[in-house]
Amino acid sequence: MYIENLEKSMYDLICETSTNLPKDVRRAVTAARANEDAGTRAAMSLDTIAKNINMADDKLSPICQDTGLPTFKIKTPIGVNQLEIKAAIKRAMVQATKDGKLRPNSVDSLTGENSGTNLGIGLPVVKFEQWEQDHIEVKLILKGGGCENKNIQYSLPTELDGLGRAGRDLDGIRKCILHSVYQAQGQGCSAGFIGVGIGGDRASGYELAKEQLFREVYDHNPNEELARLEEYILKSANQLGIGTMGFGGEVTLLGCKIGVMDRIPASFYVSVAYNCWAYRRMAVDVDAISGEVQNWHYNEGEKLSFHENESEDKSQQATRTVELTAPISEEQIRELKVGDVVKISGRMYTGRDAIHKYLSENDSPVDLDGHIIYHCGPVVLKNEDGSYEIKAAGPTTSIREEPYQGDIMKKFGVRAVIGKGGMGPKTLAALKDHGGVYLNAIGGAAQYYADCIKEVEGVDLLQFGIPEAMWHLRVEGFTAVVTMDSHGNSLHADVDKTSLEKLSQFKEKVFN
Repeated sequence: MYIENLEKSMYDLICETSTNLPKDVRRAVTAARANEDAGTRAAMSLDTIAKNINMADDKLSPICQDTGLPTFKIKTPIGVNQLEIKAAIKRAMVQATKDGKLRPNSVDSLTGENSGTNLGIGLPVVKFEQWEQDHIEVKLILKGGGCENKNIQYSLPTELDGLGRAGRDLDGIRKCILHSVYQAQGQGCSAGFIGVGIGGDRASGYELAKEQLFREVYDHNPNEELARLEEYILKSANQLGIGTMGFGGEVTLLGCKIGVMDRIPASFYVSVAYNCWAYRRMAVDVDAISGEVQNWHYNEGEKLSFHENESEDKSQQATRTVELTAPISEEQIRELKVGDVVKISGRMYTGRDAIHKYLSENDSPVDLDGHIIYHCGPVVLKNEDGSYEIKAAGPTTSIREEPYQGDIMKKFGVRAVIGKGGMGPKTLAALKDHGGVYLNAIGGAAQYYADCIKEVEGVDLLQFGIPEAMWHLRVEGFTAVVTMDSHGNSLHADVDKTSLEKLSQFKEKVFN
């Protein structure tokens, strides 16, 4: 029974991590909602996040459609068979993927082929350590690509935008950490958490940074100097005005955890692991004899469910709300301005990295004239009758499509793009020239948006794998915010500029 129990324990850990946000993270989100000004876009975003957390819990479905790269960190008593544990994890991964708790995310780096099982060379990441306790400890973090792409590593000394020179001292470390928050903007689904590793080499520094993300949000660093630095960073980062989703606001960072290790004289690295608000990490203690779960970590205190409040309604009252049904005319697009709230009904098409590359080189399998491309890689289940069901469908980070987006919009007549984190100057110029608009959806709100999808009407290019295929979706009341319009305006560029100005105010400040 040990093997069967162990596999079930690993399956339960995976499902719980994907669908149920830990109690300490829920408290951090609750505090953020209390600190944000009511009626703002940031407050509306936090309300949507709170609603999404409740929905994922109720439906036992993924909080975010990007269930990330699973990383297991395991401590075993001496004599426990680690090969059996790894095999049980792999079987549990396959089952969780079949059940729609994980999105198939394992892609061959050379061929681009998706295994469909979340298994592949080096995946999942499983790291073992022995200890002298008599039970097995298994930690799991599901870290999505949007926040993973905002990880950053600094080699000191270095020059930093807004902060000048960062030297090989505590002040240089301070500057690097603040810069790491600035550079993430809204692309990592802020408000977020950061783990920081000081020292080591390039590999061990990132390992140390990621290890910090397993700490409790409200713990106290045993190193008092680092404890003061964590408090300073959290306070200072929330003065940058980046805010939730990069919309501007009072809350940019929800937690900062810092670790340190020795280094060699020639190297001085500061490594930062950025994590989105959908901070999915969990841990269990497993009986080494029976294979059953003895204890769940991150379980202290009351489990918070989020109440509804009026921020979303107030935000939409304070801004213009426009209802759109595809196909959309250029005239309708030209009337939209940054800050407008848009509610979409009708059809939209998903398109991520593989689709954009394909469309840049080939004709489209469908007529995209006047339609919407949604930067989304959903979690999809196929029913027995052959129909498809969307289990999770939040936006992915849009900036990856910057080399393609403007050209594709002009080539096929696409009028609107939905994603998160905004896009760059090439896309902004194309929006102005062609008559297009960029709509920012709430990153990580995979259940909230899945609820807006009423039917999967078709799919093309499924050979790219479920996340990368072009899904034809019929939606109702799909809400997003205009953050780049056809008049050359970009909220993302504005927030980047003002946050850089605020960052520069910390150039001469000395941490003490």
